[in-house]
Amino acid sequence: MNAKKKIYLTCEDYTVSNKKFDLLYNSAYEMLETFPKPIGKELASYYESDNYISHTDSKKSFTDKLYQIVKKVALQNKLKLINSFKTTQKTILDIGCGTGDFLLMCKKNGWNVTGVEPNIKAKKIANKKLSLTNSQVLYSELKEINSQKFDVITLWHVLEHVPDLEPYLLKIKAMLKPNGILIVAVPNYKSYDAFYYKHFWAAFDVPRHLWHFSKTAIRKLFLKQQMNVVNILPMKFDSFYVSLLSEKYKTGKSNFINAFYVGLLSNLKALKTKEYSSLIYIIKNG
Repeated sequence: MNAKKKIYLTCEDYTVSNKKFDLLYNSAYEMLETFPKPIGKELASYYESDNYISHTDSKKSFTDKLYQIVKKVALQNKLKLINSFKTTQKTILDIGCGTGDFLLMCKKNGWNVTGVEPNIKAKKIANKKLSLTNSQVLYSELKEINSQKFDVITLWHVLEHVPDLEPYLLKIKAMLKPNGILIVAVPNYKSYDAFYYKHFWAAFDVPRHLWHFSKTAIRKLFLKQQMNVVNILPMKFDSFYVSLLSEKYKTGKSNFINAFYVGLLSNLKALKTKEYSSLIYIIKNG
């Protein structure tokens, strides 16, 4: 199957291994697939790095500090988004909850929270935070959750990491209430910053990112599950952060001014194209 797909780009893992991986273009879905795909323990090993910031609360470098500042603003925006939905019991499942900040904010604002986080270190940090609210609701895998159904399920930059994509979507649908809301945030390889940095684009993040989505891909994948994309929202901060990392991969230096310029230009171009660096998809269960 892979031999029939054209190579879109060849990228390097700048975080852990420095190995190279191909991005294969799937024309039916307008999406890219990382090849070869690591599996099992090999895949898990690519996450074992202090540089993988979503699994830590690191504030060591300037980039780390910038990430944490942006994260606080993003958390407020995420909370505002989920509060805009009419729900029956305010139950939310955050898949890939990382170090638990989003769940903690939801809990403090009246949501009944559940989280899934496979990374042991991140889960330990999240459990420590959530214990402050007497909430022990973290799991390592979806299958550990019994028959509970949720009003809202969120995957903030998670779907691109899932090895078995379509079976996973089927499982998520089964956990969502009728007319429930699924929120999926993923990088957008059709953004200007992706075109500018090409194989240096940090959001390709091979091989941790196994899939690279377009709007067409998300719509088609969820339509197969009788789920409809009802809205698409931009993540405007992502272009700046991704550009900063991309500059480092490309030149070995942070180059803050150029990163800011590319990030800004990407957002300005997206005002017309709507192809922002990352997109949030609001998906309704049919």
